[in-house]
Amino acid sequence: MSRLGDLIHLERTRRNMTAKQVARLCSLSEKYLLDVEQGRRIIADDQARRILRRIGLEQQTEADFSLDDIAATVDLHTAAPTLPQRPVEDKPRPVASLPAEDSEHGGIWLDALASVLRQVPVYNAAWQIVDHRTLAAAGGKIEGGPADKALYFLAPDDSMRGFRILKDDLLLVVPAHSPIDGAVMLLKWKNHCMARKVKLSGERLMLLSYDRELDAQPAQLAEVTFVGRCARLEASL
Repeated sequence: MSRLGDLIHLERTRRNMTAKQVARLCSLSEKYLLDVEQGRRIIADDQARRILRRIGLEQQTEADFSLDDIAATVDLHTAAPTLPQRPVEDKPRPVASLPAEDSEHGGIWLDALASVLRQVPVYNAAWQIVDHRTLAAAGGKIEGGPADKALYFLAPDDSMRGFRILKDDLLLVVPAHSPIDGAVMLLKWKNHCMARKVKLSGERLMLLSYDRELDAQPAQLAEVTFVGRCARLEASL
């Protein structure tokens, strides 16, 4: 299901209303409504608002939500399990106001934007996942690389300060398994995971760091495993 379809289905079943009843209230076909709930059809915002209002969901409908706002909303699958449908009388029961908890966490527009959001893992220098960050993917890609392969690397020290990368800064990394001349890359060398600027000269490979002065470490290509290219820096304040 889509996140919006989940929300419509959740609110409908919460009120013990069949798809046929909701479709009749909204002047829709039952098949159309079920397609929306199953994520097989994307509808316009105004039509989604109308369905939710007819079901009885009274919340803000005009607020603009950012991608992070949408991503921060509760997962509908864990917020309330899907309830079985059962026939009810033709006249819908009076709808009680939603609990404050639903208003706070449910999120009103879990729409098609949710399908482009990705939870990107944050790795430390010990190659452990320590956090996740939410990013939007365009066409299944982030910074030109596959969205499901993107990751963040948490800078462990100031060894790259000369390249404006400080301790605890986040580097967004997209896959690249071969050295790229002049690029800052995430790599594994001598059992350590690190970000280094790569310099190629013929068959020679230099790994550059810059704390208080420039340090160039020669390395054999066969000794280095390249994880990806550092495409973006997110600095800590």
